[in-house]
Amino acid sequence: MHNNTASNWQNSFTSFLRPQVITMLFLGFSAGIPLLLIFSSLSLWLIEAGVQRSTVTYFSWAALGYSFKFLWAPLIDRLPVPFLTHLLGRRRAWLLVSQGLIISAIALMAFIDPSKGDDYLTLMAFAAILLGFSSATQDIVIDAYRIESAEESLQALMSSTYIAGYRIGMLASGAGALILASYFGSDKGSYSYMAWHWTYLSMASFMLVGIITTIIIPEPEQKAAHLTEHTTAQYIRFLMLFILCIVIFVLTFISLKDPISAAKITLTSILGSAPLSSFIMELLKFITAFISVSLFAYLLVFFNFVEKDLVRESYIAPISDFFKRYGKKIALILLLFIGFYRVSDIVLGVISNVFFLEIGFTKLQIASVVKTFGLFMTIAGGFLGGILAVRFGVMKILFLGALLTVITNLLFMLLASTGNNITLLYLVISADNLSAGLASAAFIAFLSRLTNISFTAVQYAVFSSLMTLMPKLIGGYSGSIVESIGYSNFFLVASLMGVPVLFLLYYLNKQSQFEL
Repeated sequence: MHNNTASNWQNSFTSFLRPQVITMLFLGFSAGIPLLLIFSSLSLWLIEAGVQRSTVTYFSWAALGYSFKFLWAPLIDRLPVPFLTHLLGRRRAWLLVSQGLIISAIALMAFIDPSKGDDYLTLMAFAAILLGFSSATQDIVIDAYRIESAEESLQALMSSTYIAGYRIGMLASGAGALILASYFGSDKGSYSYMAWHWTYLSMASFMLVGIITTIIIPEPEQKAAHLTEHTTAQYIRFLMLFILCIVIFVLTFISLKDPISAAKITLTSILGSAPLSSFIMELLKFITAFISVSLFAYLLVFFNFVEKDLVRESYIAPISDFFKRYGKKIALILLLFIGFYRVSDIVLGVISNVFFLEIGFTKLQIASVVKTFGLFMTIAGGFLGGILAVRFGVMKILFLGALLTVITNLLFMLLASTGNNITLLYLVISADNLSAGLASAAFIAFLSRLTNISFTAVQYAVFSSLMTLMPKLIGGYSGSIVESIGYSNFFLVASLMGVPVLFLLYYLNKQSQFEL
């Protein structure tokens, strides 16, 4: 019995050497580069440039592309890239395109100085949105590639190496960016645009790792045999439908700006809370724009501007397949669980760097402790989560990860009351990042198992979009919330947001199909 157990553990560890598993390390690195260039590194750049804190946290909305990527995932799944698809295959062609767009967006940000006023700040916002859109597109393809390139038994380990690579990429764009910006001469109170200019150009060059990996790796086998071929004209009209929908969304959003601003003032006088009123009205604006786009798309499909079968295969079939496999009740509970599993972690993470800076830690301390040391703790948690998920089942490790996230986020309250204490910072970062890595590895493996191989890109895009949508919407108001209730109360609220997830997970664990 002992030898058998030892052999099983050994097999689990040696599986990390499989080519598909190692590939995810490099693709994970490529996926990890853009995120902090939208979040924390950009936040510190804007703070140094004299931008208000409440405005800085609104920039986290630039990453909402991650939360709405399910809308264009069908295009990535269906549309061939001229020349590249024939040369590289369906997945690698889109990988190369998205990586090229990421490099372009980062380079564009490098040539914008946000300290020069609102016009430049607006340009920076558009560049950040482009980066979020391009990065989300890369994520769609990497997720599909991961699921299609290896059997189900390897998914937990591939999730672990993906997280390791992702975090190394985040180290490069997080700690690496802070160190480079300091080296080039920019600090709080001593802002230098050129320092950040060269820092972001350096970040763009790191994306060459992803491009080289994309060229080297093999294309996964085509497993979506149910798909039918359509003409080039039909694909072009399908693409035009998506572009027109974006235009309608933007126009609706802009047209609602003044009415929503007036409504915010009225609602604030009723509720007595500006952040809550702002959140409600912005959410209403999103919903109104989304309904407008849906009606517009329905009319175009109804009048045969786009092939109905193409729309059905791309959007309707993946969703109906999910509800058929799990039933309406369980499917809705699953979607609710997915939408809130990481809410506590993401909401807190939006403002964490600003918090560390404001309680007295230097940029180099943040780089060395939060980014560098925290990276190794996250990687350790990811590998631990992958191994434990293989040995004890994904559901048990999902619950453990969710529980640890709630507990460890409370430690930020202690740090807020203590202030600049480097020992406590190490403790908080150790606990927080270890639990985050463990939870993420189990969660990615769980989402991969929920995905039908016939609808890989679309279904996983829906799941991962839901995973970040509500947390990022709330996170955009984190600066305003902190200004209203203070850091300690904010961390308590962020931690309590994770409690309902434990009850949802307990219910799902009772269902026979989730005995993983």
